[in-house]
Amino acid sequence: MATLAGFPVNRYLLFRVFKYAVYLLLAYNVYAFFVENHAAAGAVFADGVQLGKVIEAYNDSIDTLAWVLLLLVFELETFVLADEKIRGWVKWSLNAVSAFCYVFIIYSFYGYVAEMVYLTDLAPMAQSACELAASGDWKLVLEQDDYVPLTAQSCAALGDAQMLRPADAKIVGDAATWGEIRWLAWTDVINAGTWLVVVFLLAFEVWLQLRHELSDKIMRYGQIVKVLLYSTLLLCAIYWGVNGSFLDFWDAFLWLVAFFFIEMNLFEWQAETAAE
Repeated sequence: MATLAGFPVNRYLLFRVFKYAVYLLLAYNVYAFFVENHAAAGAVFADGVQLGKVIEAYNDSIDTLAWVLLLLVFELETFVLADEKIRGWVKWSLNAVSAFCYVFIIYSFYGYVAEMVYLTDLAPMAQSACELAASGDWKLVLEQDDYVPLTAQSCAALGDAQMLRPADAKIVGDAATWGEIRWLAWTDVINAGTWLVVVFLLAFEVWLQLRHELSDKIMRYGQIVKVLLYSTLLLCAIYWGVNGSFLDFWDAFLWLVAFFFIEMNLFEWQAETAAE
């Protein structure tokens, strides 16, 4: 187990406080995403969210919850628990929680792909925005997961722009707005897929470390691959910061910081084992 023995006691305590503060912020983001998803679901699923659509409607919040649980498993394996403690029922319990998380994470990845595909199937509307506003039951998309009632005031700003709508939803927007949302959906897919590769690599390294087979050579090759992966994730975070919501950027940034801690845990753990 990593000890970070080189830290003086006061700096070590500050480091731990900072690390677990980041973990708590990520846990809070589960609630923040739930609020955001719940508001969006009311617009997209006008007839209510069916059981089969729950993962699509609450994709961000379910995905974040599973990731928080998986992060805690990695923290226990690489820092909190001693090697000799990860045996028997403890090992199987950690594996069971991890498997549970992976099911939802992979399913959430499917949800991001489904959302991206959903946004590529947009139908043009024969009516203008103001003609649709007169019916009183249409919504206007402003940005990803942000919908407002289409009113006479809001339609006036759209002019004669061609309105597009997704299938089975009374939501319209112009081509430029839908184009920005589609790019954000692609970013969700790339980000989620990259994180899957990162955690599979980490899980493989933890498995090797528990068997005392994680060599310096494997660590070096793994670090090269993960530099590329983390760079991709950083680019996704920057893109969200420029074109998406602050919550998406903030969440992505916190996850990069959190897994930097896990990488430090693993590095110190492997170095300590090698020294012994």
